[in-house]
Amino acid sequence: MSYPIHGDHMPLTRPVNLEIWGGIECTVNRVNNEYQDQVRRSGHHNRVEDMDCITSLGIKSIRYPVLWERVAPEHPEHLDWNWTDERLNRLRDAGINPIVGLIHHGCGPRYATFDGPAYATELARYARRVAERYPWVTDYTPVNEPLTTARFAGLYGHWYPHGQSDAHFVRLLLRQVQATIRAMAQIRAVQPAARLIQTDDLSYVHSTSGVRYQADFENERRFLTWDLLCGCVVPDHALWNYLLASGATEAELWAFVENPCPPSIIGANHYVTSERFLDEYTTGYPDWIPGTNGTHYYVDTEVVRASPEQRLGVGKLLMQVWERYGLPIAVTEAHLGDCVEEQKRWLGEVWRQAEEAKRAGADVRAVTVWALFGLYDWHCLLTRQENRYEPGAFNVSSGRAIPTELVEMIVQLGNGRPVEELMPPGEGWWQMKQEACHPMLV
Repeated sequence: MSYPIHGDHMPLTRPVNLEIWGGIECTVNRVNNEYQDQVRRSGHHNRVEDMDCITSLGIKSIRYPVLWERVAPEHPEHLDWNWTDERLNRLRDAGINPIVGLIHHGCGPRYATFDGPAYATELARYARRVAERYPWVTDYTPVNEPLTTARFAGLYGHWYPHGQSDAHFVRLLLRQVQATIRAMAQIRAVQPAARLIQTDDLSYVHSTSGVRYQADFENERRFLTWDLLCGCVVPDHALWNYLLASGATEAELWAFVENPCPPSIIGANHYVTSERFLDEYTTGYPDWIPGTNGTHYYVDTEVVRASPEQRLGVGKLLMQVWERYGLPIAVTEAHLGDCVEEQKRWLGEVWRQAEEAKRAGADVRAVTVWALFGLYDWHCLLTRQENRYEPGAFNVSSGRAIPTELVEMIVQLGNGRPVEELMPPGEGWWQMKQEACHPMLV
């Protein structure tokens, strides 16, 4: 089917060169009854001097948290703006555009979690208050990665409410998208020029032939956040019947069609783990426990490890998004947990492929250096607190933000220096031929 999009809030002019953006890893997620806060764990919450570090990068925009669970954690009428007032005003004074996030992999505060109907209403009310307090802010991501969050919380059971069914997944996804639409309506009532920068994981699933059907299903599912916002989920959509079978009603699906809220910019988050490989031949994977879809057992692993020659790369995936929607795109997260040389190679590859997609006709606006101050415990998807730290552009393991070599690369990219001049010689490990995990793949 085709996906004709008409974005009422889509910018009319297209920048010639890519912009370099930044982002703060700011997840506030819940596992059982415990919330964890990446802004506090990195120390960014207490280091106002970090704002000078951000300014030193010369970036145009930054994804920055004004998170619901941080501002109003206990009661919707008890809001503490002190921290966000100071930080957002410093960004404004420095001429840096904040892309304000309201929920980042969160389920909402205890009084309105996304497994209940109050979530969408209360998030919209909170969004209105943010817009009223900061009427000069124009860019918002009300809910970061709704699809990924719904998978982790509703399908795989990693995060609260620890669901493990299609019904849980679909309900959490629909509720987050409904909340996004309501939040943007409230924001635009205050700031009519507000733009929706809607992020989700830009993934792709490869497979062996016996589980190709599962890969095909997941490759359709990865677009659901943007499809729902754009009003594209109609009866001939590939997943219409799946959504109905999983508990969605026709009335609520048609409500997305009748009240679309297309992104002003599609935010594509992409990691070295985002391209997956499903392998029905499970015996050659001693470190993995096979999963199942109820029909087949298979291993779900990274394509760069299992079958690297099949990898598409972010450039081709950006073209898929462009061909599907015809909307502006930004890479809104680019991070690799590795030594700084490999981090520079990864950022360089993402930048180069984004430029290639732009030259091929896609309206790619920016690449975002994610996790400027690093992140904790994403190796276990934040299900445990083991204090495993991955530096970003700055290393904060000492308690201070120490610049890494990524900082100079960011500054030079922002100044227009060719990316090829900034990348270390040699290939990244993900670009090299790996020893296959299974003999069937040799």
